[in-house]
Amino acid sequence: MLLKGENLTCIREDRLLFDDLNVEINAGDIVQVEGPNGSGKTSLLRILAGLSQPYEGNVLFKQTAISQCREEYHENLLYFGHLPGVKGEMSAEENLSFNLALHGLDTSETHDDLAHVNLLGFEDSLASHLSAGQHRRIALARLYQSQAPIWILDEPFTAIDKQGVASLEQRFTEHAEQGGCVILTTHQDLLAISSDKVKKITLDYAFE
Repeated sequence: MLLKGENLTCIREDRLLFDDLNVEINAGDIVQVEGPNGSGKTSLLRILAGLSQPYEGNVLFKQTAISQCREEYHENLLYFGHLPGVKGEMSAEENLSFNLALHGLDTSETHDDLAHVNLLGFEDSLASHLSAGQHRRIALARLYQSQAPIWILDEPFTAIDKQGVASLEQRFTEHAEQGGCVILTTHQDLLAISSDKVKKITLDYAFE
């Protein structure tokens, strides 16, 4: 087991979003968190990533509370949120090289990463000159660089075309087959991944 949420309760603005929620995520799992808008999907991902605290309950990484192994946990985590985390003053290639350098990896191999997200030809373009969709592609290219076993991804398919979605789903499958796990939210079905390989967590709070 890579990650476990024990008896998680989340309250936002005096609203109980989920209560006594238990989650177990193993190596090889692809987990889709689903539910209507306002049901707490992003809140759950942020709690699992250690970016927010649950009202009650704990998140464990390899049986240890992440509050007690925060540095080790974040070394094993790739989190992709609503903001792409792209530096506008850097080119597409520089953004990816910077990400590799942060993790002590070889910074010379970014060509294939850009190719995977259909950004060849934009290597030297400043991110500030690119569209919002291209910013997300730069951020998503990190999925082809990451060696972290735990991926937590909030709406990774936003502004991505069908071909890009299929490529990402293939990458998720490869990552799971290599012993990692993927936890994501998305409003669309995972078409390139067999349904019997996708675990689902359903949050049913209806925002009023």
